[in-house]
Amino acid sequence: MAEVVIVESPEAGGVLVAGHIATQVRADPEFTLGVATGSTPLPVYAALERERAAGLDFSAVTAFALDEYVGLPRDHPESYHSVIRREVTEPLGLDPARVHVPDGDEATIATAGERYEAALAAHGGVDLQLLGIGTDGHVGFNEPGSSLASSTRVKTLTARTRADNARFFETAGQVPTHCITQGIGTILRAGHLVLLAFGAGKATAVAGAVEGPVTASVPGSCIQLHEHVTVVVDELAAARLERTDSYRWVYTHKPIWQGL
Repeated sequence: MAEVVIVESPEAGGVLVAGHIATQVRADPEFTLGVATGSTPLPVYAALERERAAGLDFSAVTAFALDEYVGLPRDHPESYHSVIRREVTEPLGLDPARVHVPDGDEATIATAGERYEAALAAHGGVDLQLLGIGTDGHVGFNEPGSSLASSTRVKTLTARTRADNARFFETAGQVPTHCITQGIGTILRAGHLVLLAFGAGKATAVAGAVEGPVTASVPGSCIQLHEHVTVVVDELAAARLERTDSYRWVYTHKPIWQGL
C-alpha cells in the first residue's frame, strides 16, 4: 500500500519532498530525478532552489521528464523542453546535457518513444519519479484506458485534459492534440514514486488512485503496483480518502531513518 502523507499546504509538501531529494543528492551526487510539469510540483522545485542557495550542488544530477507535446517547437514557451529549462534546469543549476525530455518533433516522432526508452535503459533508470495526477486520474499523459504495461509512446489528449491545460496557452485551441509520454510500465520502473496532489479538484482522483481498484480507467491507480510509493496531499486533496486516520498514525510513528 502507498504511504500517504497529509500536509497542511502545497508549500509544506514541497519542503517535505525537496528535503528528501536533497538528502538523496547529498548521498549520491549523480542521483537521477524524474521531473513532472504543471503547477503541482512547483513547490518542490521552489524548495529545491532554496537547497541550492544553501549550498547543495545539483550539477551532477540527471533528470528525465515524463512527457512532451507533439508539434510544439522546443523553444515555444509552453513546450516541456522550455518549461523544464525554466522551472528546473536553470533554477537548480543542472547540467543541460543531463536533462532529458521526450522528442516531440513531428518529423521524427515515429521513433521518439523507442529512443526515449533506450536512453532511460542506457542510463540505468530513474531513482525518484515525481508525479502529479489529473482530475480524470491520468499520470504523465496516460489518459484513462491506457495500458498498465505501456511504454513511452504517442497519445491523443482527451478534451478534458486539453481543457485543463488551456490555462497555460492564450486560447484553448492552441493546446496540442497529441503528446509523447512515458508509459505506465515505464513509470513503474522508477525506484521510488512520489505522487503529489493539492486542492479539492484532485480529491476524487486521489481516492481512486490510492484506495480504488487497480484499473486502466484510473491510470493513477498503477501506484498500487509499486513497492515504494509516497503520496503527498493537502487536506483538500485528501478529503475523499476513507483511511486518513490510519495514514496519519502510520506517518506519525514512522521511523525517521526510513525517510519518505
